[in-house]
Amino acid sequence: MNFDAPEEHGLLRDAVRQFFERELPETRIREMDRARRIPRELWRRLAELGWVGLAVPEAYGGSGGDLTAGVVLCEELAKRFPSLAVDWVLISMTARAFLEHGTEEQKAEYLPRLAKGEFLMSFGMTEPGGGTDILGLTTRAEMAGNEWRISGQKLFTSLADDADAILVLCRTDPAPEDKRARGLSLILTPRQQPAVTVRRLELMAMRAACTCEVFLDGASAPADAVLGERGRGWYHLLSSLDEERTLAAAIYVGITQAALDLTVRYAQEREAYGRPIGAFQAVQHPLAEVATELEQIRLLTDKAAWLQANGRDCAGEAAMAKLAASEVAIRATDRCMRILAGYGLVEESAMERLFRDARLGPFSPISNEMVKNFLGERLGLPRSY
Repeated sequence: MNFDAPEEHGLLRDAVRQFFERELPETRIREMDRARRIPRELWRRLAELGWVGLAVPEAYGGSGGDLTAGVVLCEELAKRFPSLAVDWVLISMTARAFLEHGTEEQKAEYLPRLAKGEFLMSFGMTEPGGGTDILGLTTRAEMAGNEWRISGQKLFTSLADDADAILVLCRTDPAPEDKRARGLSLILTPRQQPAVTVRRLELMAMRAACTCEVFLDGASAPADAVLGERGRGWYHLLSSLDEERTLAAAIYVGITQAALDLTVRYAQEREAYGRPIGAFQAVQHPLAEVATELEQIRLLTDKAAWLQANGRDCAGEAAMAKLAASEVAIRATDRCMRILAGYGLVEESAMERLFRDARLGPFSPISNEMVKNFLGERLGLPRSY
């Protein structure tokens, strides 16, 4: 068994770290966090570096990286700016949706623009009446002449206010009561139109990720705006779950690593009773626990990414990685915050932001309770939902 990372992964890590030191320092990240916005020019800059189009094949102008490279990039982004990592995952999933389900015309039109940072897309799935139980959605779409008319409401829709289009999961066809997954479609809906109203939500965590509420009041979309097969939208989304969960795990690996690095430096520099506080067991022991759990979640995440990159089933591993990494990030930021104490609560400290951002993990992109239900079922236990 070889645990050596490919050379290109090391080069990617170095490039991301140098980018933050050179172009995106903590003071600038704090400004974006307070403004709850990531400027469009930052996405264009990341596109120039080849990172926005990492999941886009070279034939469409992307970098053609696999999920193992995506995990590396996602972790490094999250170490410095978790909100940026969250939106990057969304953009990566956009590319995957077009690659797997788009027509040749859709791929040719959107993938090159996405890779250049010229096209941003949001996913409209969750609704006020259902998050985990997404199949109970009430958003509807009907054909009116040569276009779709979409009406409904979406909640917790990341990037919606900055997006050029929203990929809306809606009901286009009736379905039997025992087959609610049938009849749902993904429709690429232009964002800039009077019938689409977006309200930014002021979340405690991942503030710059642009989480929004979306109102669709007869929004229009071309007849050919369906992504994939009509009535099969839910099944198309299922194919992306393993990648989404693996990348979500990478975010919380990054947050945990950042919290540990910051706290170790603080423990080396901060003195009490004539010596660094890192000399005391009360400080060393929780940091040793964080370091141990960090290695565990990184291995889980890397394994899930490697399995998918090699065409192997990784549903269980991806779910475990997301579950473990999000819970470890909560514990790690709590332990590290206790060591930094008042300094960690100051907004100028990166720890204050890491502490907040970690709190999204246990219920996004899926609640850890539902992950446990899924894993229990894979163990051969009766379905619990």
